[in-house]
Formats: sequence, structure tokens, C-alpha cells
Amino acid sequence: MRNSILRPLGIAAITATLALGACGGQNTGDAEGSSGANSTSDKQPEAKSSLPQGRLAAPGDARVYFIGLEDGDTVSSPVTLRFGLEGAGVAPAGMHKEGTGHHHLLVDVEDFPTDRPLPADEQHIHFGGGQTQTELELEPGEHTLQLVLGDWKHQPHDPVVSSERITIMVE
Repeated sequence: MRNSILRPLGIAAITATLALGACGGQNTGDAEGSSGANSTSDKQPEAKSSLPQGRLAAPGDARVYFIGLEDGDTVSSPVTLRFGLEGAGVAPAGMHKEGTGHHHLLVDVEDFPTDRPLPADEQHIHFGGGQTQTELELEPGEHTLQLVLGDWKHQPHDPVVSSERITIMVE
């Protein structure tokens, strides 16, 4: 993998990073060594979450797409990317609201998990603040881009709502 193939710029990237930090803890189990392992009589019952678990149903006819960028386009860096969404609303990560999600941008990724939250790294960029536009610095050469709509916990819907994977050439 190439180091630093892209760098999100501007306030959108900072917001996404902060949103990830705020909702990134996916572990719902007990931390190691956090309770007295020898005694079970003083354990409190676990609180049940009213939030849905597992994959959420996709909004009926939802689709995500790039605005003003098509497969085969040649661009220069930094690249302005605008995200389109039809048939669903945008809501920030951590906020469960029926019929909504937030964008995830996959850069040079061939496949992604659908049974768990999407990873967060240079190739799986989360827009957990509900952003619909960003600027990316990409190294010269060929790159693939794909959008995936994620639910309140960064997991793809069922069925997955994703754009076609497009290939662009960066000069």
C-alpha cells in the first residue's frame, strides 16, 4: 500500500475525524480486568440498548453517486468530490434515524465488509459529520473511488447502498 495516497483537506476532514473519535468505540463487552472475576452475585444486569443491532434495512430506493465526476475522468489534485444521495437522508454517525445514513469514500478498495462497520483509514474515509463534499490530494496515477452509505454505526445497509466504483486518472 502506498503511504499517504491522499490527505483530506479542510474542515470536512476535521469534522469527520472528530465524529469518528466520538463514535468509534464499537466494543460492547466488558474490558479485561474491569470486574471481580471471582464474584457474580454483585454484577449489575447489563443495560439493553433500544438502538437496533445488526444491519439496518436500506431505505427503499436509496442510491449514492458522485456529482460531476464520471468513470474515466482525468483530474488534477486536489480533487473536489461532491456526494449525491437520493431516496434517503443524511444523518451524522452515532445518530439513529430511520431512512438515513452518512457517506463513506473508498479509495483504491476492491471489496469492503458488509457484516460489520467499515474500517477507518486512508482508503476508507468516513464522513460521520454528515458531510457531502470534500477535497482530496491524490498521487498522480490511476485511482478507483466508490461511495458507500453507512448507518449510524458505520455499517453498510441491507442491501448495500453504494455507487459504482469509478476509475479516475490524476495528473
